Amino acid sequence: MTTVRIPADWPATEAEARAVQDELRGRVILDEPGPPPGTGCVTGVDVAYDDERGVVAAAAVVLDAATLAVVAEATAVGAVSFLYVPGLLAFREIPTVLAALEALHRAPGVVVCDGYGLAHPRRFGLASHLGVLTGLPTIGVAKNPFTFAHAEPDTPRGSTAPLFAGADEVGRALRTQAGVKPVFVSVGHRVSLDNACAHTLALAPKYRIPESTRRADALCRVALRETVARPGPPTP
Repeated sequence: MTTVRIPADWPATEAEARAVQDELRGRVILDEPGPPPGTGCVTGVDVAYDDERGVVAAAAVVLDAATLAVVAEATAVGAVSFLYVPGLLAFREIPTVLAALEALHRAPGVVVCDGYGLAHPRRFGLASHLGVLTGLPTIGVAKNPFTFAHAEPDTPRGSTAPLFAGADEVGRALRTQAGVKPVFVSVGHRVSLDNACAHTLALAPKYRIPESTRRADALCRVALRETVARPGPPTP
């Protein structure tokens, strides 16, 4: 497990964080399809918080895209690096997520975030932010549609419906299991929306949530429990 400190130049105010978003948003690459689903590796990243202690734990779990077997995993813990502000949650998570990715012993391939990419009020959610900083192809798969409108997808597995911000399609509601609530897929960086949905469907053969997210969620919770059980949790 890697212990992370908040970078010295990390934004400290909402205005500073929004300025960083404005600067990085123009670097998002939207015209690449990304690796084909079922090939190479896919990595899930997720975080867990202990707000009382101000601690965040991140996990990165690498799956073989064809078999969904775990081939590598890593965790990192650190101090929560930003105040809670809707639309700026990436600034609370990025340092520890980056550290977990950097601790992996193999290349992550496509990275799937439990959150948003373009389906974000400022069109720059965690998946886009992480993609720009790492250069990796990234996808956002969220459990709710944030503030965006969508029709209900048809009942069968694989059905989709556009996720709209006004007239703009920013993602898709995707039915990963027949008759089960959809997840909400959006492009992060260097992946097309069609491909992002195909990856998500391939990662969810049994459950609503992709295996990449399920594995990373379980691992980061274990890392958090182990951290807060020890005296002297990470501090800024």
